[in-house]
Amino acid sequence: MISVKLPPQSSIVAVMTKSVVKASRWLLRDFAELENLQVSVKSNKAFVTSADLKADRILREELLHARPTYSLISEEAVEIVGDDPSHRWIVDPLDGTVNYMHGFPHWAISVALEKNEEIVAAVTYDPVKNETFWAEKGCGAYINDKKIRVSRKCTPSDLLISVGSLTPIQEDRLYSMSNSLRRTGSMTLDMAYIAAGRMDLLLSSIRPNKWDVAAGMLLVREAGGMVATKNGESTTNYEKIAIVGNVDIVPTASKICFS
Repeated sequence: MISVKLPPQSSIVAVMTKSVVKASRWLLRDFAELENLQVSVKSNKAFVTSADLKADRILREELLHARPTYSLISEEAVEIVGDDPSHRWIVDPLDGTVNYMHGFPHWAISVALEKNEEIVAAVTYDPVKNETFWAEKGCGAYINDKKIRVSRKCTPSDLLISVGSLTPIQEDRLYSMSNSLRRTGSMTLDMAYIAAGRMDLLLSSIRPNKWDVAAGMLLVREAGGMVATKNGESTTNYEKIAIVGNVDIVPTASKICFS
């Protein structure tokens, strides 16, 4: 991470940050209770869904109170179409549900703001570690009060790779690049980690949901990285995202994994 003077956050990012922190209180409270929860898998899932929905409700209330004319789409609710369709909140109240359900501390909340179908602001919050990843278009990417940049690693054997849903053949090919493969269970955090240089490359052959990648797309780009299709071409279409990393490693990853 690069230590620099933190730029003033806009009112939009301040609203987003306040919202995710407030929603996290419910999730953290229930997450702590999971350690002592002795229930069936079915009941456990219901418990998590309840926490998820509470967080979603808080996010919707906070965001729409601050900008009542904006539209909003969330993983957990029907889309709200506001009077200003050019602006839309994209919300994921809990990415990494299975991790959360098992008491595994790797999950996050994310909010992105879309303006005329372009992501212009993003916040991904990891409540367990109290880390806020945030970015605005043209202003760089940050974690808490430090600027972040993507990794510059290009030697395949040096890479730490996040693996999404890949075929066995694709995973076998990846071992020719690196033995350090990780499947973390949270694409939202994976993309934030790519932006922060904690991971070097993310690969997936399954079309992601918009709320899983919206914030990460801006974080990575503002951190100097690239969001690309399986052909190695830069994309703003979330449905085509297959490779995320620095601009120098993307062509190699495309050739090895998707050719």
